[in-house]
Amino acid sequence: MTETMGRRERKKAATRQALADAALELFLEHGYDKVSIRDIAEAADVSTTTLFKHFPSKEALVFDLDADQEAALVGAVRDRAPGMSVPQALRAHVLHSRLFASEHDEQITAFVELVRGTPALADHQRHMWMRHEHALAEAIAAETGAPADDPLCTALAHFALEARSLGGASPTPLAAVNAAFDLLEKGWAAARPDK
Repeated sequence: MTETMGRRERKKAATRQALADAALELFLEHGYDKVSIRDIAEAADVSTTTLFKHFPSKEALVFDLDADQEAALVGAVRDRAPGMSVPQALRAHVLHSRLFASEHDEQITAFVELVRGTPALADHQRHMWMRHEHALAEAIAAETGAPADDPLCTALAHFALEARSLGGASPTPLAAVNAAFDLLEKGWAAARPDK
Protein backbone atom coordinates (compact mmCIF):
# COMPACT_ATOMS: atom_id res chain seq x y z
CA MET A 1 0.00 0.00 0.00
CA THR A 2 1.30 3.39 -0.89
CA GLU A 3 1.40 6.40 1.37
CA THR A 4 -0.95 8.29 -0.93
CA MET A 5 -3.65 5.64 -0.53
CA GLY A 6 -6.60 7.04 1.39
CA ARG A 7 -8.42 5.44 4.28
CA ARG A 8 -11.18 4.08 2.05
CA GLU A 9 -8.70 2.50 -0.39
CA ARG A 10 -6.72 0.98 2.49
CA LYS A 11 -9.90 -0.51 3.92
CA LYS A 12 -10.88 -1.96 0.53
CA ALA A 13 -7.40 -3.42 0.07
CA ALA A 14 -7.49 -4.92 3.58
CA THR A 15 -10.90 -6.49 2.92
CA ARG A 16 -9.70 -7.89 -0.39
CA GLN A 17 -6.61 -9.37 1.28
CA ALA A 18 -8.67 -10.82 4.13
CA LEU A 19 -10.96 -12.53 1.63
CA ALA A 20 -8.08 -13.96 -0.40
CA ASP A 21 -6.33 -15.18 2.76
CA ALA A 22 -9.50 -16.75 4.17
CA ALA A 23 -10.26 -18.47 0.87
CA LEU A 24 -6.79 -19.91 0.50
CA GLU A 25 -6.73 -21.13 4.10
CA LEU A 26 -10.13 -22.83 3.71
CA PHE A 27 -9.25 -24.32 0.31
CA LEU A 28 -6.01 -25.76 1.64
CA GLU A 29 -7.69 -27.14 4.74
CA HIS A 30 -10.90 -28.56 3.24
CA GLY A 31 -10.35 -28.70 -0.53
CA TYR A 32 -11.61 -26.26 -3.12
CA ASP A 33 -14.85 -28.08 -3.95
CA LYS A 34 -15.91 -28.41 -0.31
CA VAL A 35 -15.71 -24.68 0.45
CA SER A 36 -18.57 -22.38 -0.47
CA ILE A 37 -18.59 -18.65 -1.14
CA ARG A 38 -20.64 -18.26 2.06
CA ASP A 39 -17.92 -20.11 4.04
CA ILE A 40 -15.29 -17.70 2.75
CA ALA A 41 -17.40 -14.61 3.44
CA GLU A 42 -18.10 -15.79 6.99
CA ALA A 43 -14.42 -16.52 7.63
CA ALA A 44 -13.53 -12.99 6.49
CA ASP A 45 -16.50 -11.53 8.43
CA VAL A 46 -18.14 -9.92 5.38
CA SER A 47 -21.30 -10.54 3.36
CA THR A 48 -21.31 -12.53 0.14
CA THR A 49 -22.30 -9.30 -1.63
CA THR A 50 -19.10 -7.68 -0.35
CA LEU A 51 -17.10 -10.70 -1.48
CA PHE A 52 -18.45 -10.37 -5.02
CA LYS A 53 -17.60 -6.66 -5.06
CA HIS A 54 -13.95 -7.68 -4.72
CA PHE A 55 -13.84 -10.99 -6.63
CA PRO A 56 -16.04 -11.93 -9.61
CA SER A 57 -15.82 -15.69 -8.99
CA LYS A 58 -14.69 -18.35 -6.57
CA GLU A 59 -11.66 -19.09 -8.76
CA ALA A 60 -10.60 -15.44 -8.72
CA LEU A 61 -10.13 -15.66 -4.95
CA VAL A 62 -7.13 -17.92 -5.52
CA PHE A 63 -5.48 -15.79 -8.20
CA ASP A 64 -5.58 -12.24 -6.89
CA LEU A 65 -2.24 -11.07 -8.32
CA ASP A 66 -3.08 -11.13 -12.04
CA ALA A 67 -2.09 -7.52 -12.77
CA ASP A 68 1.21 -8.04 -10.94
CA GLN A 69 1.96 -11.07 -13.12
CA GLU A 70 1.47 -9.10 -16.33
CA ALA A 71 3.72 -6.30 -15.10
CA ALA A 72 6.38 -8.85 -14.12
CA LEU A 73 6.25 -10.54 -17.54
CA VAL A 74 6.59 -7.25 -19.40
CA GLY A 75 9.35 -6.22 -16.97
CA ALA A 76 11.23 -9.45 -17.64
CA VAL A 77 11.47 -8.42 -21.29
CA ARG A 78 12.09 -4.70 -20.80
CA ASP A 79 14.52 -4.98 -17.88
CA ARG A 80 16.55 -7.96 -19.07
CA ALA A 81 20.32 -7.84 -18.70
CA PRO A 82 22.40 -6.51 -21.59
CA GLY A 83 23.14 -9.29 -24.04
CA MET A 84 20.30 -11.48 -22.79
CA SER A 85 17.84 -12.47 -25.50
CA VAL A 86 14.09 -12.12 -25.04
CA PRO A 87 13.57 -15.92 -24.91
CA GLN A 88 16.36 -16.23 -22.32
CA ALA A 89 14.73 -13.54 -20.18
CA LEU A 90 11.33 -15.21 -20.43
CA ARG A 91 12.83 -18.61 -19.56
CA ALA A 92 14.44 -17.11 -16.45
CA HIS A 93 11.16 -15.44 -15.48
CA VAL A 94 9.12 -18.62 -15.87
CA LEU A 95 11.68 -20.69 -13.98
CA HIS A 96 11.51 -18.26 -11.06
CA SER A 97 7.72 -18.45 -10.83
CA ARG A 98 5.68 -20.12 -8.11
CA LEU A 99 5.68 -23.31 -10.13
CA PHE A 100 9.35 -23.87 -9.30
CA ALA A 101 9.60 -22.02 -5.99
CA SER A 102 7.40 -24.75 -4.51
CA GLU A 103 10.40 -27.00 -3.94
CA HIS A 104 11.60 -24.63 -1.20
CA ASP A 105 8.37 -23.38 0.40
CA GLU A 106 5.72 -25.59 1.98
CA GLN A 107 2.94 -23.02 1.57
CA ILE A 108 3.70 -22.59 -2.13
CA THR A 109 3.91 -26.37 -2.52
CA ALA A 110 0.44 -26.68 -1.00
CA PHE A 111 -0.87 -23.90 -3.29
CA VAL A 112 0.59 -25.54 -6.42
CA GLU A 113 -0.87 -28.92 -5.42
CA LEU A 114 -4.27 -27.30 -4.80
CA VAL A 115 -4.28 -25.74 -8.26
CA ARG A 116 -2.98 -28.85 -10.03
CA GLY A 117 -5.46 -31.08 -8.20
CA THR A 118 -8.51 -28.92 -8.92
CA PRO A 119 -9.51 -28.86 -12.60
CA ALA A 120 -11.54 -25.63 -12.24
CA LEU A 121 -8.51 -23.85 -10.74
CA ALA A 122 -6.05 -25.28 -13.26
CA ASP A 123 -8.27 -24.14 -16.14
CA HIS A 124 -8.79 -20.70 -14.60
CA GLN A 125 -5.07 -20.27 -13.99
CA ARG A 126 -4.21 -21.18 -17.58
CA HIS A 127 -6.88 -18.84 -18.96
CA MET A 128 -5.65 -15.97 -16.79
CA TRP A 129 -2.01 -16.60 -17.69
CA MET A 130 -2.72 -16.65 -21.42
CA ARG A 131 -4.54 -13.29 -21.18
CA HIS A 132 -1.10 -11.69 -20.90
CA GLU A 133 -0.19 -12.71 -24.46
CA HIS A 134 -1.09 -9.38 -26.07
CA ALA A 135 0.79 -7.24 -23.53
CA LEU A 136 3.81 -9.53 -23.73
CA ALA A 137 3.79 -9.51 -27.55
CA GLU A 138 3.68 -5.69 -27.51
CA ALA A 139 6.63 -5.56 -25.12
CA ILE A 140 8.63 -7.97 -27.28
CA ALA A 141 7.86 -5.90 -30.38
CA ALA A 142 8.86 -2.67 -28.65
CA GLU A 143 12.12 -4.17 -27.40
CA THR A 144 13.08 -5.65 -30.76
CA GLY A 145 11.96 -2.73 -32.93
CA ALA A 146 9.32 -4.84 -34.68
CA PRO A 147 5.85 -3.57 -35.64
CA ALA A 148 3.31 -3.87 -32.80
CA ASP A 149 1.36 -6.54 -34.73
CA ASP A 150 4.40 -8.60 -35.76
CA PRO A 151 3.35 -12.28 -35.92
CA LEU A 152 6.77 -13.50 -34.74
CA CYS A 153 6.46 -11.44 -31.55
CA THR A 154 2.95 -12.76 -31.00
CA ALA A 155 4.11 -16.34 -31.59
CA LEU A 156 7.02 -15.96 -29.16
CA ALA A 157 4.71 -14.49 -26.51
CA HIS A 158 2.17 -17.27 -27.01
CA PHE A 159 4.65 -20.12 -26.88
CA ALA A 160 6.59 -18.65 -23.95
CA LEU A 161 3.37 -18.49 -21.95
CA GLU A 162 2.42 -22.00 -23.05
CA ALA A 163 5.80 -23.26 -21.83
CA ARG A 164 4.76 -22.44 -18.27
CA SER A 165 1.46 -24.26 -18.75
CA LEU A 166 3.33 -27.23 -20.20
CA GLY A 167 5.58 -27.30 -17.15
CA GLY A 168 2.62 -27.14 -14.80
CA ALA A 169 1.05 -30.19 -16.43
CA SER A 170 4.25 -32.25 -16.51
CA PRO A 171 5.53 -34.64 -13.84
CA THR A 172 8.93 -33.03 -14.50
CA PRO A 173 8.07 -29.31 -14.80
CA LEU A 174 11.64 -28.02 -14.91
CA ALA A 175 12.62 -30.35 -17.75
CA ALA A 176 9.42 -29.57 -19.67
CA VAL A 177 9.91 -25.80 -19.46
CA ASN A 178 13.57 -26.03 -20.39
CA ALA A 179 12.75 -28.24 -23.38
CA ALA A 180 10.13 -25.75 -24.58
CA PHE A 181 12.51 -22.81 -24.24
CA ASP A 182 15.33 -24.76 -25.93
CA LEU A 183 12.96 -25.09 -28.88
CA LEU A 184 12.05 -21.39 -28.76
CA GLU A 185 15.66 -20.27 -28.53
CA LYS A 186 17.28 -22.68 -30.99
CA GLY A 187 14.52 -23.89 -33.27
CA TRP A 188 13.49 -27.46 -34.05
CA ALA A 189 16.62 -28.38 -36.01
CA ALA A 190 18.94 -27.35 -33.19
CA ALA A 191 16.79 -28.80 -30.41
CA ARG A 192 16.25 -32.12 -32.26
CA PRO A 193 19.08 -32.48 -34.83
CA ASP A 194 18.21 -36.15 -35.39
CA LYS A 195 14.68 -35.39 -36.59
